[in-house]
Order: sequence, then structure tokens, then C-alpha cells
Amino acid sequence: MKTQGQKILFLISFFAFIIGYSQIKVSGKVTFKNKGIPEVNVTLKDTYDGATTDAQGNFSFETSEKGSRILTFIHPKYEEVEKSINVDNQEVVISVSLKEQISEIDAIVVSAGSIEASDKKRATALLSPIDIYTTAGADGQISSALTYLPGVQKVGDKEGLFIRGGTGTESKIFMDGSLINNYFSNSIPGIAGRDQFNTSLFKGNIFSSGGYSALYGQALSGALLLESVDLPDQSSYDVAISPIFLSGGFQRLSNDKTHSFGATLGYSMLNLMQKALNFNTNFIDAPQGLNSDFNFRIKTKSGGFLKYYGMYNSNKMGVKTESLEPGYDFALVRLNGENTYHNLSFRQKFGKYLLNVGGSYSYNRSDLNFSTETNDAESGKTRLLTDGNYINFKAVLERKINKISAIRGGFELNNTDEKLNFGDVNKQYNDLISSAFVETDLGFSNALSAKIGVRAENSSFLNKSNIAPRLALAYRFAKDWTSSFAYGLFYQNPESKYINGPANLDFQKSQHYIFQVQRASEGRTLRFEAFYKKYDQLIKTFNINPGKEQNQQIQTALNNDGYGYAKGLELFWRDNKKTFKNIDYWITYSFLDSKRDFLNYPVSLKPSFAAEHTLSAVVKRFIPEWKLGVNMSYTYTKGRPYYDIATQFDEGKSINYVRNEGRLKDYNALNFSFNYLPNLGKKDAKAFMVLVLSVTNVLGSKNVYGYNFSVDGSRSSAVVPPVNTFVFVGAFISFGTDKTEDAINNNL
Repeated sequence: MKTQGQKILFLISFFAFIIGYSQIKVSGKVTFKNKGIPEVNVTLKDTYDGATTDAQGNFSFETSEKGSRILTFIHPKYEEVEKSINVDNQEVVISVSLKEQISEIDAIVVSAGSIEASDKKRATALLSPIDIYTTAGADGQISSALTYLPGVQKVGDKEGLFIRGGTGTESKIFMDGSLINNYFSNSIPGIAGRDQFNTSLFKGNIFSSGGYSALYGQALSGALLLESVDLPDQSSYDVAISPIFLSGGFQRLSNDKTHSFGATLGYSMLNLMQKALNFNTNFIDAPQGLNSDFNFRIKTKSGGFLKYYGMYNSNKMGVKTESLEPGYDFALVRLNGENTYHNLSFRQKFGKYLLNVGGSYSYNRSDLNFSTETNDAESGKTRLLTDGNYINFKAVLERKINKISAIRGGFELNNTDEKLNFGDVNKQYNDLISSAFVETDLGFSNALSAKIGVRAENSSFLNKSNIAPRLALAYRFAKDWTSSFAYGLFYQNPESKYINGPANLDFQKSQHYIFQVQRASEGRTLRFEAFYKKYDQLIKTFNINPGKEQNQQIQTALNNDGYGYAKGLELFWRDNKKTFKNIDYWITYSFLDSKRDFLNYPVSLKPSFAAEHTLSAVVKRFIPEWKLGVNMSYTYTKGRPYYDIATQFDEGKSINYVRNEGRLKDYNALNFSFNYLPNLGKKDAKAFMVLVLSVTNVLGSKNVYGYNFSVDGSRSSAVVPPVNTFVFVGAFISFGTDKTEDAINNNL
């Protein structure tokens, strides 16, 4: 027995020796750009043999396997690699270089000149719908809220987005890719039109203050891209009540959640507030308006969307001011306006391709009546009637190349048909702008990407074409730190309101150079941007019907000899509840240096709509235990220049000159708003209410937007806001849904 036991022990020892002797060492190093990568899993395929690299990227393990084998290298941030090795009686040494794993999450995004707020990028959203509603002084309007971001000027007497030294018409607004030709309501000179589109209609936006995509054109300054909501979460009914408006609407979602439809109807009237507040403007006809809209949305079986939105608005108002002309006591202006907009879009994937097709139709009618009054007798009536029909169609086909690279291309048609009747001037303006574009997103790595595009346009009215290249680069040079550069060439037709006679005109042109540095971490964003814009071929104008009353003089395009520049620096800082509990705030500063020789300017001048220094701050505090949101905003703007430009005639030639000029007082406005969420019904009731109190320009600063001058220039009057301090009180109620928790979580 003893001998047998010794034999068994000998056999076990022998086999152990053989196994140990047959273990072969496999070692090496794993690198990326000549630097060792830690935490790489190195495994002999189909075995349990392997190791993990150390801090220098080195690994080592032993195996008893023999012959031809596969060695795998796996790390979540790098592409998986397999290497063939031959295991025999000698140590195996191997070095491997990995490639970075391209990821949609980690990849850098080109952002020079643009700010995005959408469901896709909630972490970097800078102007979501909830931001707009809770920004004091914005009145729930997208365009007003944008003035609290860098690059957008506060110009109170004109509608539009005045971006980086550009006029309000040099920026364009798009809905689901289609151009909105009448985003703002009709108005009277000196009073800015309001947004006609409900902010809650849009789930996100991309605001570009320059260097925007080749998919969009006909804007010298910037673009606002609005994306409408898809299907609602559930059916609901909404009511809004205030002293100045009453509205109601509904959204119906099908049981299978594949389609929905809805409508709203509202009426506004400023008469009551005019009696309660001390208005600067004498409204002989208080502003009033009727607004309505209808929508439907259909989700296809394969995940696509068909969406329709249509609206009809009408508004009226009348203003009476002291006349600047001798022999008249007052000047009167009355407005009757109406417009409609319809947008149909379709989005669908076909294999590796994504198709976006959309079209829109707009109709706008503005009926302005000018007159004078002396001893309560009205005379000198003149009518300015404009009608416009606009059709836009666009198709974009996109194909992804890899996770962060894509190519897209398409075409766009934009047709304009306008009529104008003003005194002795009668005109009809027709133009078809045909465009084609191609653009590619190139992701070279998670730290480097580019966007390269080109757009070509042809105008039937100008009978000319253009080609506009666009380029943008982005590079991540440190954790949370990125830099971007953008260059672009942009063209725009002369404004049709200046085309009142024959002229050999061309496209207006601007070149953008933008450099940005940004640090974005969870809850905090620091953004610095520098830009330079060069303007060429701006239109020059002259006055027709000279010698008559001022309100009968209109500017008419003469040539494209205008030029100019705009350059500046911008700073944006946002801290979203990271430093202070339940407090979200942002601060912006913009410096702008701009000069232009365009329209009727006699020489190169600082534009009357461009301020050198702009500072704004927005603070939002939500008190959960009280269900109360307290919001504050402040804006300071250095006084803008103003000019009284007159025309004199010398040997039959008209010569423009600056007759009066100066600088406006600095603009200041401090605004507050309060949002309270009371309990509505039982705890589990599907109902939601928000009570809103907002006060615009709390301190009552007497801001001035500009000056009007008499025909001879000897008298002037200030253009001021309709009211210095405005108070709004309203209740917004939803039935069928309880958004209380969403509102609390979003700091309403």
C-alpha cells in the first residue's frame, strides 16, 4: 500500500511539473498615440487566460495553450482589436496600438456661432421653452428671450432679431426646416410687432448668431431654427385668462398614441390695461387681435412623422401723436392687419437614409392709413397697402457615414409675390429663389470634427446666381474645454420694400469669421466668442416723392455700392443650480464695433440699431415648499446713435446728408416675474394651474428708442415704449394632465 501511494504521489508531482513547465508567458504593451492605456482587458480568445493593463499599458499572463491563437484587446473608449499569435515553447511579446472608439456621446460638436436647446442635448440646453416662459421681461416670446443671450441687440421700436450689427431683416426664422415669412405681427411704425407663434409649439431650437449651416440661406446675420413638438404625452385642454387676453385650446391623442390633433383660439385687447396704467402712447384704437391655429401629427409605423400646423391672425390698432409739421395738431396712423401661415413636414427613414421634406405657405396683409388732424377735423389721408404671398418648399436627404459622420444634400424653392400701393407708387414684386446645397459632418475623432458645406442660389428677379461655401471646425483641447472656428459666405436679396423702380441690383453679401472657446461641465457653461463680419454689395437708396409730407417719402433701391463691417467679443456664463441650491442664473456681455454705408447713409456711420456695450443677467429661484418661482432679469445697453438724414438737390442730383445726430441715453430695464403653482382639485386630479405676475421695467426707467424729425428738421419727438412699466397678471390652466412635478423639476 505504501509503495502504491508513493507511485500515485509521484505521478501527481510529475503531471504538475509537466503542466507548470508547459506554461508560456505572454506579455506586451497597449498604447494610443505612443502613450500606454490602462484598464485594457487582454484575453486569449475562447479561454480564461488573460490580464488587465497597468497604468503604463503593460500586461503579462501565462497560458498552457499551444499553437495559433487570437489575442483580444477590449476597452470601452477604444475600438476592439484582435491579434493572431503563435504559442510554442518561447515567451510571446506583442505591442498593440489602439484606435479611439468614435462615440456620439463623447464626440465633439461644432458650435461656433450657435446655441442649441433641444431634447437631444438637455445637458447643454441654453434656451429651452421653460427658459423662455420663466425669463422675466421676455413675455413668453422667443425673440424677446433671445435678447438675453450674447449677440442679440435690444431694439425696442422694431421687430426682428438684430444680430451682431445686422438689421432685423438680416436674420431668418425657420420652422421644421421651412422659412417663416411672417413670424412677427403687423404693426405701426415705432411699435415693434410681436411673435405670432406660441412658444409651447416648439420642443427645441438652435440659435445661430453667425456661421450657420449651408441648409439655410438668405440671411446676412443669423438663423433661428425652431423644431415643433411631435406627439403630446396625453390629451389635454388648456385655458388662459388675463386682463389683456382670453384663450382656450385642446390636444387629442389617439388611444394607440400614433396620431393627435389640436386647436387653439384666443382674443387679446389692451383697452383695460390702457385705463389702468399710464401709457406713453395715445392709442385711439386700443390694440386688439384674434388668433387661432390648428395642428395634426401622425406617427408612421416605421417611426416617421407627418406634421401640419396652420394659423390665422388679425390685429388692429390706432395711434395719435402730436404733429411735427406746422399747420397740423396731430398725426394719426391706423392699422388693419391679417396673416396666415401653413406648414406641412414629413420625416422618414429609408434604410440608411433620412428624408426630410417640408413646405409652407404664408399670406400677409398690412393696411396702414395715415392722416392729420386740425381742430378735430381729419384730413390728408394716405393709404399704404401691402399684400404678400409666400411659398417655400424644401427637401433634404441625409445618410450617415458612421456614428458621428454624415452627408446631406437637397434643394429649396422660395417664391415671393408682393403688391404695394402707396400714393403715386404702385408695384408688384415677383421672385423665385432656387437653391441647392450639400453638407457633410466629418468626425475625425472624439476630439476633432468638421462641418463643410456649400450652397448655391439663383434669383429670378435679380437674374443672378451665387455660390456660398461654409466651413466649421471643432477641437477638444482639454477635459470639458473645446474650441471652434467657423467661416462662411452669406448672400441675401435686397429687401423688396426698397425695390420701387428699375435698378441693376445684385445679392447683398457678408463674410463671417468666428472663433469660440467653451467650457461645459454638468450644470455650468462658460463661453467666449470673437467674430468679424465684412459686408459688401449692400444696397444704397434715395427718396422718391421729395418735397411732400414726410410720411409720403419712401426709400428706393439705387445700387449695391454699400459696404460695412462688424466685429466684437461676447461672453456667456451660466450656472444651473450647481453653486446655489435651486438657483439658475446666467450673465452675458457683448462688445460690438460696427460701421456701415448703406440705404440713405451719406457716409460710413455706426448703425442706429447697434449698441457698443450690452450687459444682461437672468436669475431664477424656485422655492419648492411654496411652489413659487421668483425670476429676475436686467439689461443694460450703451446708448445707440441716432441720425436725421435729409436730402438736398443740386443741379438735379439728390445728395443725402446728416442734418441732426446724437446718442440716445443708456437703456436700463429691471424685470420681475412670479409663478405660483396652487393645488387644483384633489391630489391625484389631472389638472395643472400656473398663476403669473410679471412687472416689466420695475424701476420705471424712461428709455428712448430713437427720434422722429419734421420734414425741415427743426422739430423732433422721442420714440419711447408704449408704457414705461407694464404689469401682467394671468392664469394658465390645463385639464387632463398634471405638469406640477415637471414644472418643479424644471424650476418654473
